[in-house]
Amino acid sequence: MTTGSLGLRSSGSYGSLQQQHFQNSSLPIHITPPVNSRKPSKMLKEKERLFSWIFKFAPRKKVGMLLLCAVSAAVFMWVLYVGKGEDAPESSMKNIQFNSTLGYSGFSPVSVVNETIKVVTSFEENIVEGSDTLGQLLSPPPSLPPPPSVYFTGYTLPPGNPCEGFTLPPPPADPKRTGPRSCPVCYLPMEQVLALMPNASSFSPVVKNLSYIHEENLTKAEFGGSEFGGYPSLAQRNDSYDIRESMSVHCGFVRGVKSGQGTGFDIDDSDLLEMETCQGVVVASAIFGAFDLIRQPKNVSDYAKENACFYMFVDEETEAFLRNSSAVDGNKKSGLWRIVVVHNLPYTDPRRNGKVPKLLLHRLFPNARYSLWIDGKLELVVDPYQLLERFLWRKNATFAISRHYKRFDVFVEAEANKAAGKYENASIDFQIEFYRKEGLTPYSLAKLPITSDVPEGCVIIREHIPISNLFTCLWFNEVDRFTSRDQISFSSVRDKIHSKTNWTMNMFLDCERRNFVVQGYHRDILERRGIHPPPPGATAVANPLPPAIDEQPKKTVHEVSAENISTASKKIPTKRGRERKSKRHRKVAAGSKDITSK
Repeated sequence: MTTGSLGLRSSGSYGSLQQQHFQNSSLPIHITPPVNSRKPSKMLKEKERLFSWIFKFAPRKKVGMLLLCAVSAAVFMWVLYVGKGEDAPESSMKNIQFNSTLGYSGFSPVSVVNETIKVVTSFEENIVEGSDTLGQLLSPPPSLPPPPSVYFTGYTLPPGNPCEGFTLPPPPADPKRTGPRSCPVCYLPMEQVLALMPNASSFSPVVKNLSYIHEENLTKAEFGGSEFGGYPSLAQRNDSYDIRESMSVHCGFVRGVKSGQGTGFDIDDSDLLEMETCQGVVVASAIFGAFDLIRQPKNVSDYAKENACFYMFVDEETEAFLRNSSAVDGNKKSGLWRIVVVHNLPYTDPRRNGKVPKLLLHRLFPNARYSLWIDGKLELVVDPYQLLERFLWRKNATFAISRHYKRFDVFVEAEANKAAGKYENASIDFQIEFYRKEGLTPYSLAKLPITSDVPEGCVIIREHIPISNLFTCLWFNEVDRFTSRDQISFSSVRDKIHSKTNWTMNMFLDCERRNFVVQGYHRDILERRGIHPPPPGATAVANPLPPAIDEQPKKTVHEVSAENISTASKKIPTKRGRERKSKRHRKVAAGSKDITSK
């Protein structure tokens, strides 16, 4: 009778010696069990006696069942681990071969027991190996280390690009025009701008996690501040300039869990939900006190119209004016702008209220990546994505603001504000003296590459990352504590953060700013000139223009007295001849005219 094998592959790669011989032979061969011609050794005889004694007490049926169970277990393990590869299960099964006629000639009890021991041993090994493998399959995969952070690192324009070597031409030689003016700016086409748009955020030096303080019970300990800002103490102020990886700072909206709800500067829930959906670029402006007219952006691409968010924040007074003038439709839209009415304003000064959206856009739009702030008096005439490419991405910057066209020293700026009556002189002097004691010095060439300490803050372009958010939070805290003139506090906040993080910003030319925004007149001036008469039912102007102030320095009492004395001591020349006579005749003529008219 021919022999067979259980659990072997049909390929014969792991077949028995008889199968290989049968496959290699061209003629059918009758295979008979081999006959052992040699006499068994003494040790083999002792094993046979031992196993004969075992088989004497153990019936043959039980041994057969044991072998059948072992074979079945081995086949089951092979099927279970066939997915692991061919080597492991085949190596565990290659020695499991049996004759289909156990107990017949050619198989001694010793060989049967030896095969049984091999099967049981292999089965136990597979059980141990299988338990480890099953444990690996059932256990959760080990947590992989986080991938390395990918940041936007800027780019260089390809050779031959018109904007690569663009330089500003000299200003036109016009002696009649000496004031500020715009200058050419090289913007990339929208196709190239969208192709260069960063896929990752920029690197935030030192600061990685920034949270904001929330307090309900507020106490005012030192000077300045407000409930909206949380009255941070001077100790908390100093701690906020200790730049760390994880920080928690005051940043407005202190008394509410969510920005715009029960905090002061409150916004309707429908508007807040809409603002949270803005995940790309937000263009924002504000008009409080009906001080300006809404100016629609121009030259905006279709891509920006569909993807960028345009928000105009107004107070209830401005909203009433817009409603009377039919400037807002039923969807709270005025052209591209979505009008958001703000209730419960935190300050009585409209200019200070405007600093909330100007500096805290990252709190009002928590999911936005970039923001462009423009004052309400400005009209945007360039696509916002082109501005991001020109002033942020191409410069590998996260914050961009134009510098003042004329002044670059804080001390000079403070005196100019005092001369123009922009704020109380005593408050400006107190703020400047406070910064002087902290180490503020006049601007000099030693601060290069910083080119100015005075910004023209009507336009801010920035990326919402922790370091830039920290800067605007601390800048707002200074405006909340001191005067609302943010140009005075700008450089102190910037320099303190720069000293700890080496973070810089792009302070571009004021003429470049005037290239993409056009400054208009305030509403009251236009109404005085009859260009835009107020609509019926419009409220009165809340902020009339301050009286014109001579920018020449005021003279002291001693200087005025000395001038009067010197003038009185001079001899006044008397008029002679015809001039004196003509003057007397004019008086008489005038008197006679009055008499005849009576």
